[in-house]
Amino acid sequence: MPKLRFEMVKNVIVSNRLPIQLSKLENSFQLTPSTGGLATGVNSIRDESSVWIGWSGIESEEFTTKSRLEVDKNLKDQNLIQIDLSSEEIEKYYYGLSNKSLWPLFHYFIDYSKFDEDHWNSYLTVNKKFCDIVISNVEKNGTVWVHDYQLMLLPKMIRDKRPDLSIGFFLHIPFPSFEIFRIFPRRKELLEGILGADLVGFHTYNYERHFISSVKRILRKEVNFNRVSHNSREVIVNTFPMGIDYEKFYNAAKIHDKLKKSQESNLKKQLDIHKKSSQKSKLILSIDRLDYTKGIINRVKAFEIFLEKHPQYLEKVRLVMLTVPSRSDVLDYKNLKKETDELVGRINGKFATVNWTPVWYYYRAMNFDDLIDLYMSSDIAMITPLRDGMNLVAKEFVSTRINSDGVLILSEMAGASIELFDSIRVNPFDLDQMAESIHEALKMPKKEQKRRMLTMQKRLSRYTVQRWAEDFTELLSKKLNSSFDNETTKLSRALEINIINNFKSSSKKVLFLDYDGTLSDFNSNPDLAIPQKSLLKVLKALNNDLGTQIFIVSGRDQKFLDRWFGKLDINMAAEHGNFVKYSGSKKWICKGQEDIKWKNDVSPIFQSFTDNTPGTFIENKKNTLVWHYRKTDPELAKRRIIELKTVLSSLITEKISVIDGNKALEVTNISINKGNIISEVLTNNKLDFIFCCGDDTSDEYMFNVLPEKSISIKVGEKNTSAKYYVNSPTDIKSILKKFSSSEK
Repeated sequence: MPKLRFEMVKNVIVSNRLPIQLSKLENSFQLTPSTGGLATGVNSIRDESSVWIGWSGIESEEFTTKSRLEVDKNLKDQNLIQIDLSSEEIEKYYYGLSNKSLWPLFHYFIDYSKFDEDHWNSYLTVNKKFCDIVISNVEKNGTVWVHDYQLMLLPKMIRDKRPDLSIGFFLHIPFPSFEIFRIFPRRKELLEGILGADLVGFHTYNYERHFISSVKRILRKEVNFNRVSHNSREVIVNTFPMGIDYEKFYNAAKIHDKLKKSQESNLKKQLDIHKKSSQKSKLILSIDRLDYTKGIINRVKAFEIFLEKHPQYLEKVRLVMLTVPSRSDVLDYKNLKKETDELVGRINGKFATVNWTPVWYYYRAMNFDDLIDLYMSSDIAMITPLRDGMNLVAKEFVSTRINSDGVLILSEMAGASIELFDSIRVNPFDLDQMAESIHEALKMPKKEQKRRMLTMQKRLSRYTVQRWAEDFTELLSKKLNSSFDNETTKLSRALEINIINNFKSSSKKVLFLDYDGTLSDFNSNPDLAIPQKSLLKVLKALNNDLGTQIFIVSGRDQKFLDRWFGKLDINMAAEHGNFVKYSGSKKWICKGQEDIKWKNDVSPIFQSFTDNTPGTFIENKKNTLVWHYRKTDPELAKRRIIELKTVLSSLITEKISVIDGNKALEVTNISINKGNIISEVLTNNKLDFIFCCGDDTSDEYMFNVLPEKSISIKVGEKNTSAKYYVNSPTDIKSILKKFSSSEK
């Protein structure tokens, strides 16, 4: 079938479905833009230099040559390209492998997950089909952003054919624990497929952690915090909690609130009838797509238990249940629909009176305006999936509470629960707890409702879906621009021998040595990262050489350096050169200056990390900014601290000092960097051998001021100005040991 030709573009977005609804009419097709969260977020960063590639929702057999060209032309006008998928491919790739195997497994429904080799082959074929279209439409050194579980093989396929591209991948569903994921027969292929990306994103830290665990255990890859070493590349894995278009929902609610009675929808009038039937009348909203992962059955049963335990609420409280049809031709979903119908019918038959029905059950999709009415009219939203990647419905409900009232009951198994921690969080498998959560919500004072709701609204209004898309693409761009410098050479055995010989033949030598990550392996607990006795012995031997000066240039404070290196009587620079102690002296000299203008740079960085790390907060002191993480996940906190230090070091190391506190990170004033002390030493000394090594961004200041003849070594494969790199601190310590040896 003929296809329109597209010009090559700089940026490509790829997902299983295009952000449109394509409906078949009698003699043509109608194209309607999608209003979903992904479409809203991604479209906010799209421009003329980008296209979106995906399936239109129409099987290829349904197109004639003429209709296909017409649809392609309409799609081209919106910078969209459709993938041809046959009915057989849809059945095997989408309904088969994607939704009968991956979807249930990733949501912990092992018994529902069925693997079929034929379906896997179709999944492989369709991913290849996507790959061919992507690489034929993206420019050299362009960017590709791949979305979701239907295309997990695609990043590697693209990487294999176009290594020049910067590739991002985002998974919108949960990533299961290692023990669950390992069940999948083609688990290695999926992991390797995803690791074809430069940046991999998840909604929550738990999903990220599960992915990294599987990478380490199944592929045996080296992982340094959130960075995976894979095929001589570094893959960044990070958390990006997807938001919603907050203003869209909030403003829609404000408009609906001002409508005249004559302008209100029939649904709103129906809801109002119940609300006005009694002063104590309340509406509980349940809204989901029909899916076994959503916990619909458990929720309805919990409501039944509530009515049994608290009969005083009979004829006063009603469950409004909106269930959107989904995959209605699949047997598991047919059975779920039947069970739901029977359960609702039984409860209504058991409790209903002439004037009251406990469950209002809607089995249909609702338009946007009716949805807003449902959100606004409900006193409680009960969103209790058994497992959910994020759950944007919970966020939408919160965004429509323009009076900051109402209560959200939210499953702790939903990704959104990490952010919406002021909801009433429940275990969706504990029916009694869910029943009591309804009672708690009904009794909650208005003041407490408002406190909780305002906290959640503040979070959602700041971290929107637009912000989510911007954060991901910004980090992907930074990853592209910071790719490993190919001009940096790995230190070979021959080069090492040459360096050692030059050292031994020189008379005036200086060694500039970083500590953490260079002389000592990095430790998540800094107090445990103490120098080995063998290292101290080597440094002592080198210091006894009258022709050799040693400078420990570290981010550590004076106390640490004095404790572990003070007896060696070597030169030391603490806090990135803010304090210096020269050999033969007992005093530390302060090189810094008082200045708090750096706060203007640090504050937005802290705020960004706060937005991405629920449970953290900022304390602004007179001369110090403090980032507290006592309320967040301790594992997430460890990683975020490392990330934050790296960001601060790379951006404003010359202005600030970073200090570890008790479950806090403090930033105070400084006006110097590691390069300053290097420049001072080089100016005041005539040297014939200069050796410098480090591992972090802050060490680049040293490398950048060194003369051309210097030997500079970076620990780790990272972008660097150093001439050489080695794999680990062990390599550096080996060189120093050979320096101290009498052997040539």
